[in-house]
Amino acid sequence: MRRVSLNQRLSLEDASSDEVEVALFVFEHSELEEPVRLSSDPTERLWSDPLAYGTRSTFNDSNPSSEPFHFVLVSTDLPSDLEEAPAEATLVLENVTRGIADVLQSITTRATAHMAIVLASSPDVIEAEYRDLRLVRAEGDASEITLSISRESIEEEAFPSARMTKQRFPGLHR
Repeated sequence: MRRVSLNQRLSLEDASSDEVEVALFVFEHSELEEPVRLSSDPTERLWSDPLAYGTRSTFNDSNPSSEPFHFVLVSTDLPSDLEEAPAEATLVLENVTRGIADVLQSITTRATAHMAIVLASSPDVIEAEYRDLRLVRAEGDASEITLSISRESIEEEAFPSARMTKQRFPGLHR
């Protein structure tokens, strides 16, 4: 069972709530100079020149003043809570620039993705969190890019696993 704050429970029960759920994303990769931080809501104006909106949050140890989450037009399917289904999410970035497409096409190995759901009124309170997901697929055209992020597949784990010998696991052989 997922724990949610009182504010979120009240907003879910209220037929016309002013609360806005915001999805925050952090993409990390060794080939990127710094993590890419994205937000699904234009919570506040970040800069005037150039005009930019986003969300300031401490999610993933971000510094709210110098590392904001930049607003992008994104729709998302959240990871499922089903036991048999992998934690997989789909993001559709709309009105992408050529720079975003170039970055996605330049990466040859899987990037790490972290995702959080917060409320716009309290962006430091994490309502739901999905960590250490992998960017599995990036497809798109001139108008939108679809990203699929998922956990490591259990089928990709090494087999057979390490042997339980005295040298590797001395605590088992006392």
